Amino acid sequence: MAVPLACLAAVLTACGTTQQATTLPQSPSATESAPEPSSESGPGTPTSTAEVEVDRSGMEPAMVTSVRYAAHETYDRLVVELKGGIPGYSAKWVDEFVQDGSGRPIDVNGGAYLQLTLVPANAHDDEGVPSWTGGPIYPANLDNLTNVVRTGDFEGRVGIGLVLAKRAAFRLTELDSPNRLVVDVAH
Repeated sequence: MAVPLACLAAVLTACGTTQQATTLPQSPSATESAPEPSSESGPGTPTSTAEVEVDRSGMEPAMVTSVRYAAHETYDRLVVELKGGIPGYSAKWVDEFVQDGSGRPIDVNGGAYLQLTLVPANAHDDEGVPSWTGGPIYPANLDNLTNVVRTGDFEGRVGIGLVLAKRAAFRLTELDSPNRLVVDVAH
């Protein structure tokens, strides 16, 4: 489908400088603009390497509807779109990625590994049909984000691994309309 040049220019202007954009299976079209973080530190400014944990137990599980990523001038961005509310989540540095449930290692090489876990969440519908297909390893080939790994969809937990060239500051931002969780990682 052809996108009018004026529309494409407006989208790129709204997103800032984009070096490469990649859409994972079942992701929104390329004509949608990237989310704008709403923190006082400025758009996309990764701020810390400290691990993050947000507890939202007791809510209905959210469903991951898509995961996409793109490179920006000073950071790489991963966006997780959700149906339902934004679930609890954690972002933790790990030595390797393992498959949820089995605990088997996932063979992917990187300089650092950031594990994002969403709870309560699923990456499938009520009939068990996956809402995030493919993988489990999605090549990103961005400045720092080299691969995205689906580490699991097991017992109300969805695992998303960010394979990085190096450990760097990151920032998580919650956005709505549609609900999504954004992870920005410095280059």
